[in-house]
Amino acid sequence: MAIPSLDLMDQEQKNALLELVLWHYKVIDGFWFLHVSDAFGQSSAESVVEKVWEDAARLASREIVKRFDIKEKGLAGFARAIAFFPMAALVGYDISPEDGAVTISVPHCSAQEARLKHGLGEFKCKDMHRRLFEAFAKEIDPAIRTECLFAPPDPHPADMFCKWRFTI
Repeated sequence: MAIPSLDLMDQEQKNALLELVLWHYKVIDGFWFLHVSDAFGQSSAESVVEKVWEDAARLASREIVKRFDIKEKGLAGFARAIAFFPMAALVGYDISPEDGAVTISVPHCSAQEARLKHGLGEFKCKDMHRRLFEAFAKEIDPAIRTECLFAPPDPHPADMFCKWRFTI
């Protein structure tokens, strides 16, 4: 997709446009979830969002590998690719390569924080993120295993919403 006006923008304007696109991506996802929940119930919204993000993550992983020429497999390829995933920027993934593993921590989750602010309570995002991360990782290397250390509805520390570990 070509956006001719990009040629007329300086780097600051391009960054502002990217931030707008990412923000809008988050807004659409949030409103989509709220309206599906209102129309069909929370459980149905959670079930559908699991499928949506599984498919979206699979396609995003393929595109990231292609567009950023990621050749590495295994955890190195995963860590490099997941850093380009728009959700990583939106949510603020803390991606930590470790000896034989990659850990993703989420200290702030704007979706959960917004729900709590508006008295809606946390939604059960564990299964959605499991499917998202598994689909993303399998596109990089089918040998990658995804382990949830905690995510809503699990109890979690006040300063961390979820934490995931990836291994081979």
